[in-house]
Amino acid sequence: MSDDSFAARLNRIKDEISNPDFLKNKGLGNEVGYYIFDYAPERELEVREHIKLLKKQLSDIVEFDLYEIVMDFLKDNYSLEDVFAMEEDGLETVINELQPTLGLTEDGESNRIIDHIVNNTPDNSIVFVTGVGKAYPLVRSHTILNNLHQKLYKVPVVMFFPGEYTGQKLRLFNAITDDNYYRAFPLCK
Repeated sequence: MSDDSFAARLNRIKDEISNPDFLKNKGLGNEVGYYIFDYAPERELEVREHIKLLKKQLSDIVEFDLYEIVMDFLKDNYSLEDVFAMEEDGLETVINELQPTLGLTEDGESNRIIDHIVNNTPDNSIVFVTGVGKAYPLVRSHTILNNLHQKLYKVPVVMFFPGEYTGQKLRLFNAITDDNYYRAFPLCK
């Protein structure tokens, strides 16, 4: 995608999320308003800057960076030395230790990330979920979407996804295929 066409896509976000039908979740066949803005991973820094601009322009955006949520939890519940010690045994050890603690399971019964997002989302807001690439592989985007979809349905949610969303499959970094996710609508294709 050329720089001009990507810039045009970024610029359409504001119009899309400012549309009254978007804000009321109208026209979605009674589906909850979940959207994915996918982009080439090398465009990450441009997307971050555009999100900052959108947050300055529109006061109703609430951003939840998955990586920052995880880091805050780790700082509150572990010493960095503990996490580094886990990491010495390999990434798999970190994942196996921390995913259950964070409640990052498919059933999402006590998912701390989901609870944080739900408990900190005001009415009449737009939720931006960011940090997907930074939080991988500990946090999987389909797990967040599936569990969030069950608990947060009063406001539209936009996940910014560094990869490809086909409407049925998520491909993180255009290389890693995640489980299927059918409930989100592409934003600004």
